[in-house]
Amino acid sequence: MSGLEYTKIARGTVYDPANGIDGQVRDLWIADGKIVEPPTDPTVRPVRVIDATALVVMPGGIDMHCHIAGSKVNVARKMRPEEKRNGAVLHRSHNTRSGTMGSVPSTFATGYKYAGLGYTTAFDAAIPPLGARHAHEEFDDTPCLDKGFFVLMGNNHYVMQSLQKNEPEKLKAFIGWLLSSTKGFAPKLVNPGGVEVWKCRQGGNVTGLDQHVDYFDVTPRQIIRGVAQAANELGLPHPVHIHCNNLGMPGNWTTTLETMQALEGHRGHITHAQFHSYGGGDADENTFNSKVVQLAEYVNAHANITVDVGQVLFGSTTSMTGDGPVGYYLSKIYGGKWFSSDTEMEAGCGITPIKYKNKSLVHALQWAIGLEWYLLVNDPWRVVMSTDHPNGGSFLAYPQIIRLLMDRTYRQDILNTCHPLVRERSTLGDLTREYTLNDIAIITRAGPARILGLKHKGHLGPGADADITIYTPHENKETMFELPRMVIKSGRIIVEQGEIRDPLMGKTLHVEADYDRGVELDIQAWFEKHYSIQWRNYPVDASCIHESCVVPTVGS
Repeated sequence: MSGLEYTKIARGTVYDPANGIDGQVRDLWIADGKIVEPPTDPTVRPVRVIDATALVVMPGGIDMHCHIAGSKVNVARKMRPEEKRNGAVLHRSHNTRSGTMGSVPSTFATGYKYAGLGYTTAFDAAIPPLGARHAHEEFDDTPCLDKGFFVLMGNNHYVMQSLQKNEPEKLKAFIGWLLSSTKGFAPKLVNPGGVEVWKCRQGGNVTGLDQHVDYFDVTPRQIIRGVAQAANELGLPHPVHIHCNNLGMPGNWTTTLETMQALEGHRGHITHAQFHSYGGGDADENTFNSKVVQLAEYVNAHANITVDVGQVLFGSTTSMTGDGPVGYYLSKIYGGKWFSSDTEMEAGCGITPIKYKNKSLVHALQWAIGLEWYLLVNDPWRVVMSTDHPNGGSFLAYPQIIRLLMDRTYRQDILNTCHPLVRERSTLGDLTREYTLNDIAIITRAGPARILGLKHKGHLGPGADADITIYTPHENKETMFELPRMVIKSGRIIVEQGEIRDPLMGKTLHVEADYDRGVELDIQAWFEKHYSIQWRNYPVDASCIHESCVVPTVGS
């Protein structure tokens, strides 16, 4: 360790749940972008000492499910010119570029604002393989964050063909090849089978896990089970990431429960669970209600399942999803702009502006249902903070969510402004649980790192990336978390007192899966028969990535 330049964070009150540290006063030592053991040589002195006395020190935040890159995000930006005209503008400084805000901020603004909240890592949740190169270009334009993305494959023709022919080894090889070719991180299922039906029938969808998908004669249940098993056998650091069928539909909680059961013990992550937890009949507001109690009971009893919430916040935002039928459904409700796309053999997309109102029973229940998920899952290591940015609201609302979880009086005050029937149709009014700072460190840092399989993130032990956020304690936890005193990324101070000091470009996190290369001949033959681009132009070359970081598979 000799010759290294050390930084010391002195006397901070450290919250590091992964290492069992819950509010203990400690020193942290940093060298070469990593957390290190204190030097044993007493003559070694740090080149910089950061006095963190009476300040709260946590690992950098990790957003494991958001939409910040790729062609869908650019379409959403173009769709909302009124936001750019009327919204805040980040002006260029000696450290930053200019950027625009709104529900879909520009690339520069996205990176700066995440860093300004103390977040140092973010994963885009839905990239079609054909859009991977574009997503990497967006990543290379988004500062201050390490980034990765999940690859859409729940409606991929080769996936369904492999399942139809009962060829699990081909399916496993294809998933490994697809992740490696796109420089992606994990397999993502969005309305498995349903998007393909939508594309084929121009308005169709699947309504249950055992409905057959046109032309492929496979079911959503087969897709979920098959991809989950393949992901586990490949040893991927993060398991299959599932956006369930019937998103947003009254009564969809039974589909969500069946999806969890369809994993058959394999690891699986249910994303934006709030949107999948509704009781009631078809489009019947009179029976719309929360079913989080039943779903949380199942999650609590099955350790193979983790969830992120997809919290709804009141106000205007933009819905963007790989679930084309949902995009169309929302456009009919809100009567505004709508965009839908078909990505060849792979996926689809739907985008439309939306607005959540606290006096709307449905919207207020969505808000309450999200909070129920945080408060009813017993183990905070298995529930992750998210707004499904920007679908439920902006990531900028995370400090408000933290206050709602840590302050039940504030939570009741907001509930009192909502539609009165929310108390009858959810359990939120009866829940008294309050999160601690250690719990918050879990659901925003240590938990997502563990679920993603990122052993070098989400903690402050030796060997971890020196991604650190320092907060000034405050009775109002929203105030505390919306403006960190200091944010450190890879050992460098990137934010201080709310200002960007160093717009460091982060790394791209991806996997290189070990799969049967012999299957590539079959993939190539299928590819050249059906695709509009050439096989050799499809994979993303490492030279397209600013700085690559391969996350090892389990057992590698």
